[in-house]
Amino acid sequence: MIVIPFGFLGALLGHIMLDVTLSVVSLLGVLALSGVVINDSLILIVEINRRIKEGQEAVKAIIDGACRRFRPIVLTTMTTFFGLAPMIWEPSNQAKLMIPMAISLGFGIVFATLITLVLLPCLYNILDDFKINETKTFCISKVFILYFNNLTHFRYLPHLNYE
Repeated sequence: MIVIPFGFLGALLGHIMLDVTLSVVSLLGVLALSGVVINDSLILIVEINRRIKEGQEAVKAIIDGACRRFRPIVLTTMTTFFGLAPMIWEPSNQAKLMIPMAISLGFGIVFATLITLVLLPCLYNILDDFKINETKTFCISKVFILYFNNLTHFRYLPHLNYE
């Protein structure tokens, strides 16, 4: 779900690059984009989790899982973008209503795919460092406390387990 805002950012950049104003139809394109982006993220995370359950070390599982799912994710993005490209650059008046939706979906998926393939494995590795996979509980305030304590070398809350 973390990649959805990046998809919206890509849609916004596409509208800016093509000088098309955002509309309600554009937001419908972002809604469709969210489904595709979540699917890409899920197939990547499921592959990484499967490899970790098989006993691979987390970093190796992340690298191998990302390499294994690179082609399906990129092919999904390319077919979607190039399938929408004729509609994006269609000059006729009949297509004027659907062009903002195609821009949102096409440019958003390209941008979000780059984020999915780069940022998502990095975030997975960061969260694995906090052992989120074993405990299934995660407190974001504890992360900030740990980060702050590591920066300042102070232990403000000695009763917390920092390991």
